[in-house]
Amino acid sequence: MANSDQNRISWFPDSVISEVGLPERFTFPFYYEPHPLTKIAAAELQHYLETQTDLDHNFGLTTDKEGYVIGKMFGVLVVRDRDGKIGYLSGCSGKLAGTNDHPKFVPPVFDMLTENSFFLKEQEIIDAINRQIEAIQVDQNYNSLKWDMERLSAESLQEISDLKKQLKINKELRGKRREEQKNNLDQASYALVEADLVRQSNHDQWVLKMLADDWKQCLEEVRAKVAQFDGRIEALKNERKERSAALQGQLFEQYSFLNKAGKSKSLHDIFSPTAFGRPPAGAGECATPKLLQFAFANGYEPLAMAEFWWGATPRSEIRKHKQFYPACAGKCKPILAHMLEGMPMDENPFLQPAEDSACLEIVYEDEYLLVVNKPAGLRSVPGIDINDSVYTRLKSILVNIEPLLVHRLDMGTSGLLVVAKTAEVHKHIQKQFLDRTISKRYTALLSKVIDRADGEIRLPLTPDPYNRPLQLVCFETGKKSITRWKVVARTENTTKVHFWPLTGRTHQLRMHAAHELGLNAPIVGDDLYGTADKRLYLHAAYLSFVHPKTKERISFEVGEDF
Repeated sequence: MANSDQNRISWFPDSVISEVGLPERFTFPFYYEPHPLTKIAAAELQHYLETQTDLDHNFGLTTDKEGYVIGKMFGVLVVRDRDGKIGYLSGCSGKLAGTNDHPKFVPPVFDMLTENSFFLKEQEIIDAINRQIEAIQVDQNYNSLKWDMERLSAESLQEISDLKKQLKINKELRGKRREEQKNNLDQASYALVEADLVRQSNHDQWVLKMLADDWKQCLEEVRAKVAQFDGRIEALKNERKERSAALQGQLFEQYSFLNKAGKSKSLHDIFSPTAFGRPPAGAGECATPKLLQFAFANGYEPLAMAEFWWGATPRSEIRKHKQFYPACAGKCKPILAHMLEGMPMDENPFLQPAEDSACLEIVYEDEYLLVVNKPAGLRSVPGIDINDSVYTRLKSILVNIEPLLVHRLDMGTSGLLVVAKTAEVHKHIQKQFLDRTISKRYTALLSKVIDRADGEIRLPLTPDPYNRPLQLVCFETGKKSITRWKVVARTENTTKVHFWPLTGRTHQLRMHAAHELGLNAPIVGDDLYGTADKRLYLHAAYLSFVHPKTKERISFEVGEDF
């Protein structure tokens, strides 16, 4: 191992290992409570980031930095070397300060920024193509021709329109003359007048045709000149597209990941069987795959991992400074499935069924529908790996009836759910949800004190394509999402609120609570947008709708147990 690589590891004192102990199994990377050793390592890394002076990167934590604000995910990996010594490696997602060369952090799986690399050489060609496209787009002759085409097109439309108006007047005048002469002339004389009027009509149509043909020829000549420029731009864009695709494919093959058994697998091979079919942008650049790659390549045994966010909160997603987060699902899950193959790992909590004590209470039932009080931790419908759910429990007790859930609650959310017993009832109540005539109220415990008494949150939401089921705030493509809220109680560190969702987007209440443009206070126990706890403190407490048969409004309320 090169000396520079040896310097990338930080060693724990034996006293720390004796006091804290070692993890029994490797961290389940998509849901975890950081092991004490990873907390120590993260604290040391954060101290380094706070005190270092050589890293010219704008994390958005101070106002004296120039350039774009780019927060980063950093990771630590606790490892054991061949001699049994325990230490940790540090890594970050993507480039840092525009480079991959940082002695403190493990290198990327493949450094595309090394001098004279095929990536930089090909990128230079692509950049040259971009410059050619830009040069054509700002060319004075090209822009003058485009302006001429727009101007002449407008003039042609106006001139033809004016002529058509005049020809319409001419037609009306000919009609009047026909009526006048028809009653005053004999048949022979009127025939001469009619023939003259027909000649005038034909002449008008000929004039219109000649004008249209003249403009068509004029515009086609200008359009042909513009098309020469457009054709060059299109050809360059096609070349750029082909080169970019080829470069990306070459990069995918260069990103090759090791696992415990020493088996290597490329990004292309890893993502081919997934729903993506191909690696998403940035795959392989996250902290944990980099850390594992370095560990396997240098003979270290991975023991535990943790990732935390460093920097200002991004505008679209929920990321808090210094807070720990799981590895991203879309980019990292397929990679880590290969890299962690054969390693003893903490249990996946998503595969754990709800406790038997989590009772599903039937609040109301008649021959048409049920209303149940779902406990926290129970799924609404079966998952890929867990069958236990509201649906399966009801199906086991309803005789010859297929339960039809009208809506769903997140697994961690407790509270009221409506279940139809027939397709007709399901359709009727679902329409009330779509028409927003259903009245719903949730209770949530927020992780900080909210000074305001009430308000309304409007933050459009869209799914995170690479990290489902997480949502993003997006003012361009997001769907309208509105929540009314009101404070009902405060403690020293928390606030209990009522939420009225006026729209029904996925994770709407959780996002509106956690986002800095919302309440900036994640719901207690929100493992996706905040910090995990014994449960998600969100409860669907009140529900009111029109009964599909009696046509009377019925209401239900079940208090929260927190």
